[in-house]
Amino acid sequence: MGLRSIAAALRRDNDHLLLKLAVVVSLMFGFAYAMVPFYKAICNALGINVLSLAERQTALAEKGVANGNGQVDYSREITVEFDTNARGPWDFKPAVRHMTVHPGELAQVMYEFRNVQNRTMAAQAIPSYAPMQASAHFNKLECFCFNEYTLKPGESKQWPVVFVIDPKLPKDVKTITLSYTFFEVAGKGGVKLGQAPKAAGGSL
Repeated sequence: MGLRSIAAALRRDNDHLLLKLAVVVSLMFGFAYAMVPFYKAICNALGINVLSLAERQTALAEKGVANGNGQVDYSREITVEFDTNARGPWDFKPAVRHMTVHPGELAQVMYEFRNVQNRTMAAQAIPSYAPMQASAHFNKLECFCFNEYTLKPGESKQWPVVFVIDPKLPKDVKTITLSYTFFEVAGKGGVKLGQAPKAAGGSL
């Protein structure tokens, strides 16, 4: 095979490689671009509060939901009940058990958690809604849910939940129950967030 044939073969191979690389780069760019709305959709569906306040406000505005400056439906009143389930020896409760809000109205409720044990513990909360159809219309701008928290013995923490109920909530829904289950994170008792675990055999 002559040098000219070898050079031509190398050019063809290089062209094929460049084409493959271009396709891979395009696919990676498209996947990364599509992941943002896909990730947000998954988080919204699961109720995970991972967006910043500014992002949540923008998302609510795009859906036509009031974020403090939008339209409030004063013709309707929704009773929101706050329920807590503490799966362990600690205190967990809302500041109020219920409140009445208008769809589109910005509202806030405080929750208090107190570690009554004589050891440090790590815990987190998961929300649920009743009726289930209300979950798609219960927009949380700020929430402690799905974040882990570490509390020392006897330590208390207070966290806000800031929310807006979408005016598109079905007319027959007049009461929504927001329930949180707070449970200890297995294997993390005694581990301060941001610090290394204690040596085996140490007290919790």
